Amino acid sequence: MSQKIMLTALILGALAIVLGAFGAHGLKKFLVIDQLNSFEVGVRYQMYHALFLLFVAQANFITDKQKMIVFLLTLIGIVLFSGSIYLLATSTITNIKAKFIGPLTPIGGLLLISSWIYLFYCIITKK
Repeated sequence: MSQKIMLTALILGALAIVLGAFGAHGLKKFLVIDQLNSFEVGVRYQMYHALFLLFVAQANFITDKQKMIVFLLTLIGIVLFSGSIYLLATSTITNIKAKFIGPLTPIGGLLLISSWIYLFYCIITKK
């Protein structure tokens, strides 16, 4: 379990760096500053949670089942939160209709928050 979480975290971290560079350099000509700032928020939260998953992978004070729950909450949260921000920020150049994407951002945010709260719960209820 820990290896799967760690490998996923490393991929998410590397992808955050690639997307950050792409946003800073490749999208600068095509997006307005507000769109670039939004894109950067998605990158930042993806990297924060990649680092969070590295921590979870190394945690020896929670069970594998608890790690899996934190992992799934975080992974789905990243996809919905950061993924929807990437799509919304670039919708003017991708022509993706953003109306259906908008509600995914707060759902992803709630999942990310839930992963932290669940880890907190796991720690305080540990016997």
